Amino acid sequence: MDRSGDAEAVLDLQANSSISVAYHPDFGPHDDLILLELDEKLLPDVLCERVSLRGEADEEAVFCTKSKTYAIKFVGTSNSVFLIPPSKSSSLPQIAMDCDEQNLEQPALASVLKVASGSLELVEVAPRLDKLKLLLLKKPFSMKELSEMDTFSESEEQNFVYRWDDLIGQIQASDEELRLGLEALSALEINGYWRIVDEKCMDSVLNMILHNAVLNDWSFDALPENEVVCMLESDGFPPEISTHCLRVYGNKMNNDDGISVWKLNEKRVCVHFAKGILRNGKVKMDKFVEEWNSKIPHGMQTNNNMLEGEVLTERIGVELWVRAFSVSSLPSTPAQRFSILFKERPKWEWNDLEPYIRDLKVPGLTSEGLLLKYTRRSQPRPDVEPIFSAR
Repeated sequence: MDRSGDAEAVLDLQANSSISVAYHPDFGPHDDLILLELDEKLLPDVLCERVSLRGEADEEAVFCTKSKTYAIKFVGTSNSVFLIPPSKSSSLPQIAMDCDEQNLEQPALASVLKVASGSLELVEVAPRLDKLKLLLLKKPFSMKELSEMDTFSESEEQNFVYRWDDLIGQIQASDEELRLGLEALSALEINGYWRIVDEKCMDSVLNMILHNAVLNDWSFDALPENEVVCMLESDGFPPEISTHCLRVYGNKMNNDDGISVWKLNEKRVCVHFAKGILRNGKVKMDKFVEEWNSKIPHGMQTNNNMLEGEVLTERIGVELWVRAFSVSSLPSTPAQRFSILFKERPKWEWNDLEPYIRDLKVPGLTSEGLLLKYTRRSQPRPDVEPIFSAR
């Protein structure tokens, strides 16, 4: 029989058999040893070291694979869980001897290094990307920087700008989720730093693209990439900024000759001009519609459905007013999102509310589940829209 005081003795234990336990010479609290319960599908990532813990010192750490984020929860247990080290860690004698130095048969013995009061478990959560937006908005890329790009020096002091490694050290999200978060913010990597291009700069670049399209008789459905970029470069706009603007407001494709062209997205372009009109505050609806139609490129058509999740209307007296209220400015945490929405309006009709919650993603919880958790639904009559208020 194996006489060793190690984990192997327990692993080889047969059903309905027993084993003696004893304190290991190094028995103690061993706070550096923590049990982690894993779903079997996560084992390959853990064993191949494709996981990481993310979060700053004042935040609860999260566990990240390449594509998902997990909250770490401690689950206590009422049963005693003994941690028994492998044989190479055990300092107990492997063979017991009597006074005449004769071998003594001794039952297998498990030496307990620590008694664990529970274990950590992983719960999939949505990535925590609100901080990403706050970091990148500290110093958006501006027109002033645009004019200085040719003289930019890597040795210059860079305050409030972040490289990829800076972001993965501060943002609680997997690599894949972080990249999607940067894409959703229309962030651009400039000289190794991830930046959001400010509204004035984007406005200038887009207007130059539209202006040159008219001058050169380019179709908004097939803007030639090389010609657009070269034309804007001659006007002082670096190629990466011009290409970024095309990416934000258009979709790339190849024409019949295999040349890269961009088709401007009518909705994105129209929403851009609508936001510009409302940048300084609310506007009467009739004035807004008139100015909006006057600003969009010839050949494009405005549609109120384009403004879902971007503006709110309110009636003051007999006048209808419109103001900016973009879903992109709201937090991604459901509790915070609904709190802000109900501060904005105590009651919401479904058609107005839906654009502001459709992007909320909580693993294991459907949109209906979110509504049940955070709202109260009322419907006075079957033929009217349901009304949602705070729970």
